Amino acid sequence: MKQFTGFMHGINLGGWFSQCADYSEKHYNSFINEEDIKLISQWGLDHVRLPVDYNVIEDEEGNPIESGYSHIDDCIRWCRKYGLNVILDLHNTKGFSFNKNPEDNTMFEDPMLQDRLIHLWNNISCRYGKHEFIAFEILNEIAKENAESWNVLASRIVKEIRRNAPLNKIIVGGILWNSVHSVSLINIPLDENIVYTFHFYEPFLFTHQKACWHPNISSLTIDYPGTMENYRNVSSEIQCFGSGLYNTDTMGPDFMNHLIKEAVDAAVLADVPLYCGEYGVIDTANIDGTLNWFKDIQIVLNKYEIGRAAWTYKSIDFGISDKHYSKILSEIIKCL
Repeated sequence: MKQFTGFMHGINLGGWFSQCADYSEKHYNSFINEEDIKLISQWGLDHVRLPVDYNVIEDEEGNPIESGYSHIDDCIRWCRKYGLNVILDLHNTKGFSFNKNPEDNTMFEDPMLQDRLIHLWNNISCRYGKHEFIAFEILNEIAKENAESWNVLASRIVKEIRRNAPLNKIIVGGILWNSVHSVSLINIPLDENIVYTFHFYEPFLFTHQKACWHPNISSLTIDYPGTMENYRNVSSEIQCFGSGLYNTDTMGPDFMNHLIKEAVDAAVLADVPLYCGEYGVIDTANIDGTLNWFKDIQIVLNKYEIGRAAWTYKSIDFGISDKHYSKILSEIIKCL
């Protein structure tokens, strides 16, 4: 399988320009600074994935917000200074967000909102298309169960970006929130600079235990690796969450491999690199189990030489530089 050269070992900067508790200049100026980028470089990583919400860089009428772009410019400048490549990930757009129910996302039924998204990518690619160390991820975690309309829209976005950025890598994920199972459903015009992506948080019961936004698991405690029997019993009891629990009889690298291999096969068939844009463990999980999980996912990602970016650098429940992970941080960094 092709490699995503220059984007093999990275980390997300979630919470800076996306999923913000406070969309303000004060937040943008303080959440991440040059010293953070320097530290990430010192960890030995080669890139950052920079999630950006549309409202940081355009107003409600679709006009560019220059101050928002200036903060992205700062991040790019710091990354260049410390030898890091950058993925600009559009984390949501007008009428679509990954954390809304599919029926609440109106963009796929609204041609005007689709045109607006394409126009936004025209603006982004005009500004940054001359920098080949910047890759473009066209939209985060498509919350749909039908791939057809996404393939049509994704193809239009790719075509628009290519008008301004013929050589930049363009990253495209599938439906069902970038599931490994949906990579094979991606059907867009391909060129040598297209990259397929997936996200990986399995076993979900472990990586999202006690997540307050998931009522079924908001009080759940479970260890990793544990036994597959326990995962199956818990999953059956709460009637939700998880994939692949019946693919193998043991929890660990084999369980992960069986799932990720499906995405690998799709990327090989399309002759494109494969990228894991998000993976990680919530800060309410036991740290010993967390380290076990990072070691196992590293084994599988290395096996297929898959580029990746851990979720996430700081805060928003998954920040690996936060106090919760301090005892195992040096070991996690080795796994990234």
